[in-house]
Amino acid sequence: MSTVITGASGHLGRLVVDQLLAAGHPPAQIVATGRDVSRLTGLAQRGVTVRRADFADPGTLDAAFAGADALLLVSTTTVGERFGNVRNAIDAATRADVPRIAYTSIVNASTARMTLADAHRRTEDYLRERSPASVVLRNGWYLENYTDQLAVIRQYGALMGSAGDGLVSAAARRDYAAAAVAVLTRDGHLGATYELGGTPFTLTELAATISDVLGTRITYRDMPVADYTAALTGAGLPPQMAAAVADADAGLARGELFTASDDLEKLIGRPPTSARDAVRNAAAAGEPRA
Repeated sequence: MSTVITGASGHLGRLVVDQLLAAGHPPAQIVATGRDVSRLTGLAQRGVTVRRADFADPGTLDAAFAGADALLLVSTTTVGERFGNVRNAIDAATRADVPRIAYTSIVNASTARMTLADAHRRTEDYLRERSPASVVLRNGWYLENYTDQLAVIRQYGALMGSAGDGLVSAAARRDYAAAAVAVLTRDGHLGATYELGGTPFTLTELAATISDVLGTRITYRDMPVADYTAALTGAGLPPQMAAAVADADAGLARGELFTASDDLEKLIGRPPTSARDAVRNAAAAGEPRA
């Protein structure tokens, strides 16, 4: 039997595979899938089974999921096509009789009004209908959504957004990957929905943390959603994605990316990565090497 990870060429899926390997999971029993298997060559060289799986091409999914004992469905980044594509994957998993399916959703999916939550909410409903013994991992915002921008934030002396004084319960990708590994490899999670997030902060507080770590003044510049969308588009983000990111900030302002749940800490057995540690690590990684 095998554990299948979709989107293994992406950041989160790759971390899940890496953590399964680190935990001693036999490489041959890990199936790493992606639309482009050439991006999975490194995993194949480590003994991991590699298969092509494209949610938009249902013909690839039956073979990809065959023999799976557990399956992690990592949500795709194609905003407008997300529900239709993941529905194909759920149907294939049902045909393959996969006994344990976990899906990476978004925090507060059942109540959030942001655009990104709609497809996740529909997917959760469809997954429960087709496979009641599944697990929903409602991942909060990634700390990397901010730390990946550190060079630009430093350059302009500002963190931009449309979040107002809203709190975001962000954690690192490795934390969410560890939660996925927990539900894929341990019993007692089927049928559960977990609200996952780290210690909450406002973007004003994050700017202060970045200032402290970098030793330079960084402010939070709050903008109307339309202006933030235009700024993101001007920075090179595709218009649809820019609109979704700015809309998510509006949701953040409404409290839709905040959770008081300690589900993440319970699943991974340690406190999630703090914003300060994430900024410190990103700053150190970005420093020139001697």
